[in-house]
Amino acid sequence: MKVGDIMTTDPVCVKESDLMTHARQVLRDNNLHGLPVLNGNGSVLGMLDDQDILRVKSNKSDVTVGGYIRETPLITPDTDVREAAKLLLQARQHRCAVVRSSTDRTIMGIISDKNILRNAHISKMEPKAVADVMNTRIITAYPDDSIAKIWGNMLEWDYTGIPVISHEDEVMGIITRGAILKAGFARTIDHSSEAHDSVAVDSPKVEKLMITPLYSISPGITVSKAIEALIDYDIGRICVTKDKCLVGMVDRFSLLKECLQHPCFD
Repeated sequence: MKVGDIMTTDPVCVKESDLMTHARQVLRDNNLHGLPVLNGNGSVLGMLDDQDILRVKSNKSDVTVGGYIRETPLITPDTDVREAAKLLLQARQHRCAVVRSSTDRTIMGIISDKNILRNAHISKMEPKAVADVMNTRIITAYPDDSIAKIWGNMLEWDYTGIPVISHEDEVMGIITRGAILKAGFARTIDHSSEAHDSVAVDSPKVEKLMITPLYSISPGITVSKAIEALIDYDIGRICVTKDKCLVGMVDRFSLLKECLQHPCFD
C-alpha cells in the first residue's frame, strides 16, 4: 500500500508570509488541525499545527507563519504506508505534507495518522486488550477549571485533549484544543501571563466548551475495536472507563504503534 493510495488530496495551505491570525481563521473555517506551509514558489516548507497557533501571543497580530513552521519527514506518494506511519511516529506529528519527490517539493497531498488507521487491515491484528496499551498516567480537568488554566496545561505538555472529571472522580467529557480554537478563546487569553498557575478571573470555564457526551470504551475490549471506535467517532483519542471512572486513555499514536506490530499494511 502506497501513500498516494490513501492520502488526502487538494489540501488547504498557507504561505510563510501569511499572518498567524489568518492561519488561525483558516483552521477554524475548515475544521482542520494542521496546514502545509508553502514558500513564494509554492514549495512545501513544513507544517503549521494548531498547537503553534495556541503559542502566539494574543497582542501580536503581526506575527507571520514563517516563524512557526515545523519540519516534516520526507514523504512522497510512492512512500510505503508502513514507512510513512513510522516517520509520523518518529516525528511525533499527526499529519505531514506529501511532496512530489525529494527534489521537487510541490505539494501532492496530506497523509495523517487518521488516513493510515482508516486504511489499516485491523482484522489481521492478534487479539490484545486495550488495558495492555492504554496510558494510565492522565492529566484531567474539572468543569469549573478556567480555559486559561487548561490552555497552559495543553501548551506545557503538548496535549490535544484533556478529560474532564467531576469532583467525585466520575468522567464527564473532554476539552480539546480544537474546541478552544473553534470557540475563539485562544486569541483572548493573555499568553504573557502564567495562566496555568493561576485562574484568570475573566476566563470562561471548561464546562462551557467541554465535549459531551463522552465517547468511551472499556479496558477489556480489543485494540482493533478501539481503532474502530476512533474511526467511527472521528476522534483522536478515547477514554477508557470502568464503573464511570477514568482508568486510562488511548490515542492514534498508541494504536498506530500497535498496527505496526502486525501485517496491517500488507
